[in-house]
Amino acid sequence: MSTAQRIRSLDVTPLDIPLFEPFGISGGAQAMANNVLVRLELEDGSVGYGEAAPLPPYNGETQAQALAALQAAQAWVVGEDVDLVMWRELAAQFRRRGGHACGSAQCAFEMALLDALSRSAGLPLWTFFGGTGTVLETDMTVTTGSPEDAAEDARAIRARGIRMIKVKVGGKGGSLHDLARLLAIRDVAPDSPLILDGNAGLSRAAAAELVRGLKAQDIVPALLEQWLAKDDLAGANALSAESGWLVAADESVTSAADARRVVAERAAQVINIKLMKAGVAEALDIASVARESGLGLMIGGNVESILAMTVSACFAAGQGGFRFADLDTPFFLAANPFKGGYAIDGGVISVAHIAAGHGVTPA
Repeated sequence: MSTAQRIRSLDVTPLDIPLFEPFGISGGAQAMANNVLVRLELEDGSVGYGEAAPLPPYNGETQAQALAALQAAQAWVVGEDVDLVMWRELAAQFRRRGGHACGSAQCAFEMALLDALSRSAGLPLWTFFGGTGTVLETDMTVTTGSPEDAAEDARAIRARGIRMIKVKVGGKGGSLHDLARLLAIRDVAPDSPLILDGNAGLSRAAAAELVRGLKAQDIVPALLEQWLAKDDLAGANALSAESGWLVAADESVTSAADARRVVAERAAQVINIKLMKAGVAEALDIASVARESGLGLMIGGNVESILAMTVSACFAAGQGGFRFADLDTPFFLAANPFKGGYAIDGGVISVAHIAAGHGVTPA
């Protein structure tokens, strides 16, 4: 591991990347990735990059909030000492000074910090996170829309060689509309495992109606991801019992304390860890709670570029034990302002080639 050194600079800029089309979830759609790029330099000249990807329809965070939280850190972080052992102390300080109010800003700061430190040490991030593995299988998402759109998207996903399909449900049109979309997907991709993601947008009644419809059509999802409101843990418990299918908690878990509540309420069998929800340090703690409790792991994200998605890939592959991966959002971006990042063949992501840090730099 590296010896302690001071932070020389912290630079923060908006990162606006157009999408091919709006990315729709139950809470709304985003037409552009309005993210934030962080550049952190250490006194030895090592530079690390981080990305904040706030997603207003997901949790209400905005680019302006992320920028403000990161810019506020410029006043105190320069000159601070840090290394790969005590990095969490600096991350905790960022949280106390305002990062707790914007998880994506917390994440971007920690990404840039770990990237700089691991580059300085000549250590790839996947090794830093445990070195358990270097590959993952990702799904690809069908966003909200019509049955015809869903079928077209599913064909395109299979044409890429991606096997698993994630489908956003709970949008406008209700459960019958979602069922029609899922039938259209089955028609063109009958052997694809389906992850059905509600982004906390379904009521208990709508969820029950959709389960009945799926059972009547002999559609067995691989995973029901956060169908109900994030605080409705009793409902999630009932959904799992009534459907007999795996349920994943996403919006319900933004901290290790949240994960412990999910365990206590038996509200999920899988936890979707997104670094953007609360940062890398908290994600490590959430993963520990899940493993101790026998829950499965999923890695996901917001509308992120190859930079943040590669960090998540290093996190999940290096930690090991992640059954589900949803690291597809670079495919939705109409531009890539970076060099490097994970390699992908069909749906198989590899980080084995990354020699230091996360390996991504501005183009």
